[in-house]
Amino acid sequence: MSEQVQDKNIDEPGHFNMAAFIMLILGGIAIGTSPIFMRFSEVTPTSAAFWRLLLAIPLLIIWQAYDIRKNKGAATPKLNIKDMKPFIIVGFFFALDLTMWHWSVELTSVANSTLLANMAAIFTAVGGFLFFGERFSKTFIGGMMLALLGAISLMGHSFELAPENLSGDILALITAVAYAGYMIFSAKARKSYSTVSLVLGTAVFGAIFLLPIALNETGNFMPTNIGGWWPLIALAWFTHVVGQSLIVYALAHLPAAFGSVTLLIQPVVAAILAWVLFGEYLSVYHFVGAALIISGILVCKKGVRKN
Repeated sequence: MSEQVQDKNIDEPGHFNMAAFIMLILGGIAIGTSPIFMRFSEVTPTSAAFWRLLLAIPLLIIWQAYDIRKNKGAATPKLNIKDMKPFIIVGFFFALDLTMWHWSVELTSVANSTLLANMAAIFTAVGGFLFFGERFSKTFIGGMMLALLGAISLMGHSFELAPENLSGDILALITAVAYAGYMIFSAKARKSYSTVSLVLGTAVFGAIFLLPIALNETGNFMPTNIGGWWPLIALAWFTHVVGQSLIVYALAHLPAAFGSVTLLIQPVVAAILAWVLFGEYLSVYHFVGAALIISGILVCKKGVRKN
């Protein structure tokens, strides 16, 4: 996925970029595995997020070196505040997303946390509209609502409004806002920098933001044996390097709001894997929710405004 950002936009006027859409779907499937690897991890949730980013850095540095060598003259960041600013912003939002998500799971039900965090699609659309002048067709908005109904069906049967869940529910909504910020600013930065530069910068600054939080959590910061490292390596190399790289690449050619809606495929992937690996029960709500999410994504695809 190495590419020169300065090259002409491959999105021809009036042409929907199907290759980017496929990569976005594959990226959503890849990051949908993160709850599974997290379940196998023996460290605290924020520590797992920290190691996910830190262990990805060596692989990304090798890729960055190859990218620079192959694409001489490609846009690569310099070590100054101006060039680092986009990566600091994206890394902050990504770290905030991971931290708020993990804390929300501790303070509310998994269903509440997952459902409210998936509201990121709405916040991404609103943010794109208010700050970057993005406009959406009625077809796109209808598809987004359909996909969100799917998310509600997927988790809604377990959703519970209760006073004791309030703090966790609020953190889940902050998670949604943080992920929307990550999507919007990643899409903006991707127009100036290559996929690997952005994913590497996110990993570096995200890890810096996560480290003090991880060190202050109660529980294991590091695995206690060699076998405990494999879920963290899988999180880093598959979920982050592969998944986020595919998503970031796609964001150069598709609207951030469409990307956010398409990534609602994540809970579908997680539910299927939990059923296969852990025998977790799949109800009719799951099947209806999955069908609505997939239908909503396809409707949104038809409603994406052409470049």
